[in-house]
Amino acid sequence: MSERSVRISAAVKQELAQIVPLEVRDPRVAKAGLMTITKCEVSSDGRVAKVGVSFVGGDGDPAEAVKALVRAAPFLRGEVGRKLALRHAPELRFVLDRAGEHAAHIDALLKEDNDR
Repeated sequence: MSERSVRISAAVKQELAQIVPLEVRDPRVAKAGLMTITKCEVSSDGRVAKVGVSFVGGDGDPAEAVKALVRAAPFLRGEVGRKLALRHAPELRFVLDRAGEHAAHIDALLKEDNDR
């Protein structure tokens, strides 16, 4: 990735972390728990941003929360573009990042193995 893509990725990630909790009022996102934006990768041409999100501590379905974010993506794209004063804001593509869940599962297995 170019230096510009890296800077835009970091800025988009930071803005989304501030905008989503305040502006996305879909109950599916709230029920999924505490949302963390784990990564943001803007393509080299700046047209697409792949945004990884994870959820902790909720009783809702994280996959449904991601669907809600996908539905809100055009609005969020406009907000990010305005806040960052980008001529062309990247299309936001939300994906569920299960790395944290996977690490917790491995940790639990290791702990279980050590308890034997």
